[in-house]
Amino acid sequence: MLALERQKRILELLSIEGAVMVSKLSAELGVTEETVRRDLEKLEAKEMLRRTHGGALPMDEGSYEFSLEKRKALNVEAKQALARKAVQFIATGDTVFLDASTTTFYMAKELKTMRNITVITNSIRVINELSGVEGVKVIAVGGIVSNNQSLVGAMAENYITDNYFADKMFFSSRGIGENSIILEGNEQECFIKQSMLKNSKIHYYLCDKSKVGRVGYMRLSTFENVKYLITDASVEGELKATLDEFGVEIINV
Repeated sequence: MLALERQKRILELLSIEGAVMVSKLSAELGVTEETVRRDLEKLEAKEMLRRTHGGALPMDEGSYEFSLEKRKALNVEAKQALARKAVQFIATGDTVFLDASTTTFYMAKELKTMRNITVITNSIRVINELSGVEGVKVIAVGGIVSNNQSLVGAMAENYITDNYFADKMFFSSRGIGENSIILEGNEQECFIKQSMLKNSKIHYYLCDKSKVGRVGYMRLSTFENVKYLITDASVEGELKATLDEFGVEIINV
Protein backbone atom coordinates (compact mmCIF):
# COMPACT_ATOMS: atom_id res chain seq x y z
CA MET A 1 0.00 0.00 0.00
CA LEU A 2 1.37 3.39 -1.02
CA ALA A 3 1.93 6.14 1.55
CA LEU A 4 -0.98 8.25 0.27
CA GLU A 5 -3.31 5.24 0.43
CA ARG A 6 -2.19 4.48 3.98
CA GLN A 7 -2.71 8.05 5.08
CA LYS A 8 -6.16 8.15 3.51
CA ARG A 9 -7.08 4.97 5.39
CA ILE A 10 -5.72 6.41 8.64
CA LEU A 11 -7.98 9.44 8.26
CA GLU A 12 -10.94 7.19 7.47
CA LEU A 13 -10.35 5.15 10.62
CA LEU A 14 -9.89 8.32 12.63
CA SER A 15 -13.25 9.58 11.42
CA ILE A 16 -14.96 6.29 12.31
CA GLU A 17 -13.25 5.52 15.62
CA GLY A 18 -12.54 9.01 16.93
CA ALA A 19 -8.96 7.96 17.74
CA VAL A 20 -6.30 5.63 16.38
CA MET A 21 -3.42 3.74 17.93
CA VAL A 22 -0.09 3.03 16.28
CA SER A 23 -0.16 -0.68 17.17
CA LYS A 24 -3.61 -1.23 15.66
CA LEU A 25 -2.80 0.80 12.56
CA SER A 26 0.32 -1.28 12.05
CA ALA A 27 -1.75 -4.47 12.01
CA GLU A 28 -4.53 -2.93 9.91
CA LEU A 29 -2.20 -1.52 7.26
CA GLY A 30 0.35 -4.33 7.26
CA VAL A 31 3.35 -2.08 7.89
CA THR A 32 5.74 -1.47 10.78
CA GLU A 33 4.89 0.83 13.65
CA GLU A 34 7.73 3.12 12.58
CA THR A 35 6.10 3.52 9.17
CA VAL A 36 2.81 4.37 10.84
CA ARG A 37 4.53 6.98 13.02
CA ARG A 38 6.02 8.61 9.93
CA ASP A 39 2.57 8.71 8.32
CA LEU A 40 1.14 10.33 11.44
CA GLU A 41 3.94 12.89 11.47
CA LYS A 42 3.17 13.84 7.88
CA LEU A 43 -0.55 14.12 8.54
CA GLU A 44 0.08 16.23 11.64
CA ALA A 45 2.34 18.53 9.62
CA LYS A 46 -0.62 19.05 7.27
CA GLU A 47 -2.81 19.80 10.34
CA MET A 48 -5.05 16.82 9.57
CA LEU A 49 -4.68 15.18 12.98
CA ARG A 50 -2.95 15.61 16.32
CA ARG A 51 -0.50 12.98 17.54
CA THR A 52 -0.70 11.68 21.10
CA HIS A 53 1.26 9.13 23.07
CA GLY A 54 0.68 5.90 21.17
CA GLY A 55 -1.65 7.24 18.52
CA ALA A 56 -3.54 10.26 17.23
CA LEU A 57 -6.72 12.32 17.63
CA PRO A 58 -8.72 14.42 15.16
CA MET A 59 -7.37 17.93 14.84
CA ASP A 60 -10.85 19.45 15.17
CA GLU A 61 -11.58 17.46 18.32
CA GLY A 62 -8.50 18.31 20.31
CA SER A 63 -10.41 18.04 23.56
CA TYR A 64 -11.52 14.62 22.33
CA GLU A 65 -15.07 15.32 23.38
CA PHE A 66 -17.39 13.69 20.89
CA SER A 67 -20.68 15.36 20.25
CA LEU A 68 -23.57 13.82 22.12
CA GLU A 69 -25.16 12.42 18.98
CA LYS A 70 -21.93 10.76 17.85
CA ARG A 71 -21.32 9.08 21.17
CA LYS A 72 -24.94 7.97 21.59
CA ALA A 73 -24.69 6.16 18.26
CA LEU A 74 -21.56 4.19 19.15
CA ASN A 75 -21.88 0.60 20.43
CA VAL A 76 -25.40 1.16 21.75
CA GLU A 77 -26.23 -2.50 22.40
CA ALA A 78 -22.96 -3.07 24.27
CA LYS A 79 -23.50 -0.02 26.45
CA GLN A 80 -27.05 -1.08 27.24
CA ALA A 81 -25.80 -4.52 28.25
CA LEU A 82 -23.16 -2.98 30.52
CA ALA A 83 -25.81 -0.74 32.07
CA ARG A 84 -28.16 -3.65 32.79
CA LYS A 85 -25.34 -5.56 34.46
CA ALA A 86 -24.17 -2.53 36.44
CA VAL A 87 -27.53 -1.79 38.07
CA GLN A 88 -27.49 -5.28 39.56
CA PHE A 89 -24.80 -4.00 41.93
CA ILE A 90 -27.01 -1.20 43.29
CA ALA A 91 -29.06 -2.02 46.36
CA THR A 92 -31.84 -0.28 48.26
CA GLY A 93 -30.40 2.48 50.40
CA ASP A 94 -27.32 3.04 48.22
CA THR A 95 -25.94 6.44 47.33
CA VAL A 96 -24.16 6.33 43.98
CA PHE A 97 -22.13 8.63 41.76
CA LEU A 98 -22.90 8.43 38.04
CA ASP A 99 -20.59 10.23 35.63
CA ALA A 100 -21.73 11.90 32.40
CA SER A 101 -21.01 8.98 30.06
CA THR A 102 -23.54 7.50 27.67
CA THR A 103 -23.33 4.16 29.50
CA THR A 104 -24.48 5.69 32.78
CA PHE A 105 -27.30 7.39 30.88
CA TYR A 106 -28.52 3.90 29.99
CA MET A 107 -28.08 2.97 33.66
CA ALA A 108 -30.45 5.78 34.59
CA LYS A 109 -33.14 4.22 32.42
CA GLU A 110 -32.70 0.94 34.30
CA LEU A 111 -32.82 2.63 37.71
CA LYS A 112 -36.39 3.84 37.31
CA THR A 113 -37.81 0.69 38.89
CA MET A 114 -35.62 0.93 42.01
CA ARG A 115 -36.60 2.49 45.31
CA ASN A 116 -34.78 4.36 48.06
CA ILE A 117 -31.58 5.17 46.20
CA THR A 118 -29.72 8.44 45.84
CA VAL A 119 -27.99 9.39 42.60
CA ILE A 120 -25.36 12.15 42.55
CA THR A 121 -24.37 13.18 39.05
CA ASN A 122 -23.05 15.90 36.78
CA SER A 123 -24.98 14.50 33.82
CA ILE A 124 -27.92 16.61 32.70
CA ARG A 125 -29.26 13.65 30.73
CA VAL A 126 -29.27 11.46 33.85
CA ILE A 127 -30.91 14.27 35.82
CA ASN A 128 -33.66 14.63 33.21
CA GLU A 129 -34.15 10.87 32.99
CA LEU A 130 -34.59 10.38 36.74
CA SER A 131 -36.27 13.65 37.64
CA GLY A 132 -39.60 12.96 39.31
CA VAL A 133 -39.04 9.19 39.56
CA GLU A 134 -40.56 7.98 42.81
CA GLY A 135 -38.01 6.43 45.14
CA VAL A 136 -34.98 7.93 43.41
CA LYS A 137 -33.42 11.04 44.93
CA VAL A 138 -31.33 12.96 42.40
CA ILE A 139 -28.61 15.40 43.43
CA ALA A 140 -27.16 17.57 40.67
CA VAL A 141 -23.75 19.14 41.21
CA GLY A 142 -23.49 22.79 40.19
CA GLY A 143 -21.25 24.03 37.43
CA ILE A 144 -20.94 25.16 33.85
CA VAL A 145 -23.03 23.39 31.22
CA SER A 146 -20.75 21.75 28.66
CA ASN A 147 -21.42 20.64 25.08
CA ASN A 148 -21.59 17.13 26.51
CA GLN A 149 -24.75 18.08 28.45
CA SER A 150 -22.84 17.82 31.70
CA LEU A 151 -21.99 20.14 34.57
CA VAL A 152 -18.26 20.82 34.80
CA GLY A 153 -15.71 23.29 36.11
CA ALA A 154 -14.30 24.25 39.50
CA MET A 155 -17.73 24.75 41.05
CA ALA A 156 -18.82 21.21 40.18
CA GLU A 157 -15.53 19.73 41.37
CA ASN A 158 -15.70 21.61 44.67
CA TYR A 159 -19.35 20.65 45.21
CA ILE A 160 -18.33 17.00 45.03
CA THR A 161 -15.07 17.28 46.95
CA ASP A 162 -16.52 19.30 49.83
CA ASN A 163 -20.08 18.04 50.13
CA TYR A 164 -20.89 14.71 48.52
CA PHE A 165 -19.90 11.13 49.33
CA ALA A 166 -21.19 7.89 47.87
CA ASP A 167 -21.16 4.17 48.53
CA LYS A 168 -20.44 3.37 44.89
CA MET A 169 -19.29 5.08 41.73
CA PHE A 170 -20.06 3.98 38.18
CA PHE A 171 -18.00 5.53 35.41
CA SER A 172 -16.67 5.12 31.91
CA SER A 173 -13.76 6.77 30.10
CA ARG A 174 -12.26 7.34 26.69
CA GLY A 175 -10.40 4.05 26.88
CA ILE A 176 -7.63 1.88 28.27
CA GLY A 177 -4.26 2.86 26.89
CA GLU A 178 -0.79 1.38 26.94
CA ASN A 179 0.39 0.07 30.32
CA SER A 180 -3.28 -0.50 31.20
CA ILE A 181 -3.88 3.12 32.23
CA ILE A 182 -7.48 4.40 32.25
CA LEU A 183 -7.49 7.43 29.96
CA GLU A 184 -9.84 10.35 29.43
CA GLY A 185 -10.07 12.77 26.53
CA ASN A 186 -11.53 15.82 28.24
CA GLU A 187 -9.88 17.63 31.14
CA GLN A 188 -13.06 18.92 32.75
CA GLU A 189 -14.80 15.56 32.73
CA CYS A 190 -11.61 13.92 33.99
CA PHE A 191 -11.40 16.22 37.02
CA ILE A 192 -15.06 15.55 37.90
CA LYS A 193 -14.52 11.79 37.74
CA GLN A 194 -11.39 12.02 39.86
CA SER A 195 -13.35 13.93 42.51
CA MET A 196 -16.01 11.23 42.47
CA LEU A 197 -13.38 8.50 42.79
CA LYS A 198 -11.92 10.16 45.88
CA ASN A 199 -15.30 10.48 47.60
CA SER A 200 -16.70 7.00 46.97
CA LYS A 201 -15.97 3.60 48.46
CA ILE A 202 -16.40 1.09 45.65
CA HIS A 203 -15.61 1.85 42.01
CA TYR A 204 -17.17 0.17 38.98
CA TYR A 205 -15.51 0.84 35.62
CA LEU A 206 -17.80 0.27 32.62
CA CYS A 207 -15.79 -0.44 29.49
CA ASP A 208 -17.05 -1.91 26.24
CA LYS A 209 -14.56 -3.77 24.08
CA SER A 210 -14.14 -0.92 21.60
CA LYS A 211 -12.35 1.09 24.29
CA VAL A 212 -9.63 -1.42 25.07
CA GLY A 213 -6.50 0.02 23.49
CA ARG A 214 -8.13 3.32 22.53
CA VAL A 215 -6.34 6.61 22.91
CA GLY A 216 -7.01 9.37 25.38
CA TYR A 217 -4.46 11.98 26.32
CA MET A 218 -5.17 12.41 30.03
CA ARG A 219 -4.64 9.91 32.82
CA LEU A 220 -7.86 9.40 34.75
CA SER A 221 -6.83 6.57 37.04
CA THR A 222 -5.02 3.29 37.39
CA PHE A 223 -6.79 0.01 38.09
CA GLU A 224 -5.54 0.22 41.65
CA ASN A 225 -8.61 2.42 42.24
CA VAL A 226 -11.07 0.04 40.58
CA LYS A 227 -12.88 -2.82 42.31
CA TYR A 228 -14.95 -4.12 39.40
CA LEU A 229 -14.47 -4.00 35.62
CA ILE A 230 -17.78 -4.51 33.83
CA THR A 231 -17.05 -5.32 30.20
CA ASP A 232 -17.92 -7.29 27.09
CA ALA A 233 -14.25 -7.56 26.14
CA SER A 234 -12.06 -10.64 26.26
CA VAL A 235 -9.51 -9.62 28.90
CA GLU A 236 -6.06 -11.06 28.37
CA GLY A 237 -2.36 -10.28 28.21
CA GLU A 238 -0.99 -7.19 29.95
CA LEU A 239 -4.44 -5.96 30.92
CA LYS A 240 -5.34 -9.26 32.60
CA ALA A 241 -2.03 -9.24 34.48
CA THR A 242 -2.70 -5.70 35.71
CA LEU A 243 -6.21 -6.58 36.88
CA ASP A 244 -4.89 -9.62 38.71
CA GLU A 245 -2.17 -7.52 40.34
CA PHE A 246 -4.69 -5.06 41.77
CA GLY A 247 -7.37 -7.62 42.56
CA VAL A 248 -9.93 -6.21 40.13
CA GLU A 249 -12.91 -8.49 39.63
CA ILE A 250 -13.96 -8.88 36.00
CA ILE A 251 -17.72 -8.88 35.41
CA ASN A 252 -18.48 -10.11 31.87
CA VAL A 253 -21.72 -9.33 30.06
